[in-house]
Amino acid sequence: MANNNTELLAEVAQYYTSKLAEFGETPQGVDWNGEDSQILRFEQLCKIIGNINSFSINDLGCGYGALFDFLSSRYQDLSYCGNDVSESMISSAKLRFKEQPKASFTCSSAPNKVADFGIASGIFNVQMSRSDTEWQSYIESTLDVLDQTSTQGFAFNCLTSYSDTNKMRDYLYYADPCRLFDLCKRRYSRQVALLHDYGLYEFTILVRKSL
Repeated sequence: MANNNTELLAEVAQYYTSKLAEFGETPQGVDWNGEDSQILRFEQLCKIIGNINSFSINDLGCGYGALFDFLSSRYQDLSYCGNDVSESMISSAKLRFKEQPKASFTCSSAPNKVADFGIASGIFNVQMSRSDTEWQSYIESTLDVLDQTSTQGFAFNCLTSYSDTNKMRDYLYYADPCRLFDLCKRRYSRQVALLHDYGLYEFTILVRKSL
C-alpha cells in the first residue's frame, strides 16, 4: 500500500509545510482560497458516505485536520485516520485533536489500515516542475492506494482542465475529468460519479464499491 514517489512527495511536503508556516491552521495554510470553498469541497467529497451513520474513513493529505472538523459536526459515530507527508501538518493536527479519541494522525503517504471510505482532497494539484506524465503516474498510483485501503468507496478531487486559460498557473496540474472518470470506471468500479457542477475550477470523483 506504499506510495513509491519519494522525491516527488518530499517536494510536496516542503511546499505545504511552507504554507502552514506562512498562514497557520487555516484554509490558506493548506493552499485553498477560503473557508467557504473548503466547506463546499468537503460537501462534494463526503457524498461518498451517503446516509451511513457509523463508518471509518482514511483522509489522505489531511493537513491540519479540517475534514475531521467537518465530519465530526455531522456524524456521531466515526473513526477517522488522517495521513499527510508533511510532518508539520501532522504535528499541528495531533495537537489540535489531542483530546479527540475518534481521530488519529500519521505522517505517511498512504493509510496504514483499511477503512470503509477513503478521501483525498487537494493532493493532486501542486505539480511544480514535474512533467505531466510523471504527475499522472503519481495520481494513478495514489488512486490504487485509495482503492486498496477502502472497502465501500473513495473520493478525490482535482483541478480541471476546463479551467479558464488565463487563470491557470504553471505549477499546478489541471486534470482531464473524462480521462480519470474512464480510468475509475475501468479499473475500480462500475459505480462512479463525476461531479463538475459546484462552481469551483475543479471536479470531484466518487467511486462506490459493490458489497
